[in-house]
Amino acid sequence: MNPGRKLNTASLVLIFSILVLVVVVAVPVILIFITAFFENGKFNLSGVMKILMDPDTYQALLNSVVIASGVTLVSTTIGTFFAWLVARTDLPFKKVMKALFLVPFMLPSFIGALAWKVLLSPRAGYINKLLMAMFGLERAPIDIMSLGGIIVIESMYLFPFVFLQVAGALERMDPTLEESARISGAGLGTITRKITLPLVMPSILAGALLVALYSLSHFGVPSILGTEKGIYNIPTKIYERIYASGGSFGAIRVGTILSMILVISAALILKLQDFLLKKGQYQIIAGKSMRPMVLKLRGLKIPLLVVSLIYIGVTVVLPTVTIFMVGGLKTYGLPFALKSMTWDNYLKIFQWKMTRDAIWNSVYLSLGSAFVTMLAGTMISYVIVKMKVRGKFLLQFLGVLPFSLPGTVIALGVILTWSGKFGVNLYNTPWIIFVAYIARYMAFSIKSNSASLSQVSDSLEEASRACGATHWQSLKDIVIPLIKPGMISAFFLIFLPALRELTTSVLLYGPTTRTIGVAIYALNEDGETVRAAALASIALVIIFMGETIIRKFLAQLDKPRAKVEE
Repeated sequence: MNPGRKLNTASLVLIFSILVLVVVVAVPVILIFITAFFENGKFNLSGVMKILMDPDTYQALLNSVVIASGVTLVSTTIGTFFAWLVARTDLPFKKVMKALFLVPFMLPSFIGALAWKVLLSPRAGYINKLLMAMFGLERAPIDIMSLGGIIVIESMYLFPFVFLQVAGALERMDPTLEESARISGAGLGTITRKITLPLVMPSILAGALLVALYSLSHFGVPSILGTEKGIYNIPTKIYERIYASGGSFGAIRVGTILSMILVISAALILKLQDFLLKKGQYQIIAGKSMRPMVLKLRGLKIPLLVVSLIYIGVTVVLPTVTIFMVGGLKTYGLPFALKSMTWDNYLKIFQWKMTRDAIWNSVYLSLGSAFVTMLAGTMISYVIVKMKVRGKFLLQFLGVLPFSLPGTVIALGVILTWSGKFGVNLYNTPWIIFVAYIARYMAFSIKSNSASLSQVSDSLEEASRACGATHWQSLKDIVIPLIKPGMISAFFLIFLPALRELTTSVLLYGPTTRTIGVAIYALNEDGETVRAAALASIALVIIFMGETIIRKFLAQLDKPRAKVEE
């Protein structure tokens, strides 16, 4: 084959790949900066400073910092403790417990917030009413609709970020130092405090910073538990400003300025994470075969198992059961008794046009965006991994960029790009949500497909080309079949988060384009708690079924590969 033609073909594929990412990622982000700093074509720093110095902005920023700090501290403490318990002790049923600790990561946090609002709101919370009746109290003893409540509920759903990071490090850690300390007479507490925790500190910090990044951009929990009491963080303040003005350009510009705070915060957090990980490269993994030291809990074994089960019960089982029970009430506020329950709410979910459309919108938008993003990510990953051309770093940077940006920022950028500015107006249509999902989840596809492609030897393609096959035939008959499991994994990695997404779509939906998350949020805001709970229950069933099917499907894909390895 002519080398010049090969280079030209590679360059064309590279240009097309960059074009995809520029259109769906780079242009929206650039427009946010331009809109924030330029007004009527002129640089306007004074306007930016005026908004940033506004007392409401300051209070929202302060709330964001307080919530993120509290959530990071609580999540890191809980995640580190349970990771140590599962990875380094003889806790019974460790595999089951590890799986259970990851369940909150799979559940939509805003549905959990809705459940806890039902249980612990100061006016009508079922647990508060029970405690007031039991102890003769005049006021509710617990107010979940507060900064403290937001911190606690967010921590329930974000601690798995720390748990995964720390558990992985503990399971791979060389136990030599711990064993030496134990032989020297050190106790369990001393070994953990002076040896184990310092060695896995980089992983703890990495998980903590990831929690901080997510908490700063979190919309669902603060919106459900905070806005009714006037507690706003930056994402909920952006939503309030835009929808209070009916989506005017002036309000969108205010939103872009507030988004700058999130962008700068995300950049600082990611830079700090990178610095800490590079600086803290402790050699905790030895080259020899090893088995981490398992600490004997002795008399604490059963009590700690009970504590773990109680935690899972409170954070997963209780709110989930509450959502299903409230969804079955004839009227919100009735006691949880058989005579107060009905199946009508669940049946009517599929009869009410708004909820029926929301389910349909979420399903086809999630499936469609997952499929398109999977294909685009495969193409981009092929350029990154297999082609020797200049400019590949642009693809890597643009592909990962949306993953590090809050969903609110992505949504505002998409609004600015696809609302007629370039002759294409997708506002108030499903397509604008579709484009936003592609931008938001492109990193998932690129990471999954790049990992698969890096395992495919270049010699396979070279042999195919030497036998006379075209480039396309080599891809179709050799590369794509080999990376199919990675492509399917990418599809599901996008489909499930998109199915339960709220932060991005809440700024993009129109009268007929609500998604499940938006519909639950809107029903709750309108005081339709029973309907919101019923729809949330249906959403949980769909998510559970989806995750079960995905696990079985991926397990079936792994069987042939396991046989080949044997």
